[in-house]
Amino acid sequence: MKPEAWVSLSEIAEHLQVSTDTVHRWIRAKKIPVHRVGRFWRFQVSEIDEWVRAGKAAGKAEAGPEDK
Repeated sequence: MKPEAWVSLSEIAEHLQVSTDTVHRWIRAKKIPVHRVGRFWRFQVSEIDEWVRAGKAAGKAEAGPEDK
C-alpha cells in the first residue's frame, strides 16, 4: 500500500474551500491537525476529512468574513 501524500497549506485550503487566512487562524488556535516539516506546514487529507466529519471545523469563533 502506498503511503498517503502530504499536502500544502494552499492545497488544504482549496480542499476545504476556505481561505489560507482561515487555515492559518486554525493553526494558530491549534484547532486543525497539522504537522511542521522544516518551516512548512503539511497536512494529510484523511486527517483533515476526519476532523471535519467529527464536527471540529464548525466552531463559530473561526468564521471570518471571507468564509461567508
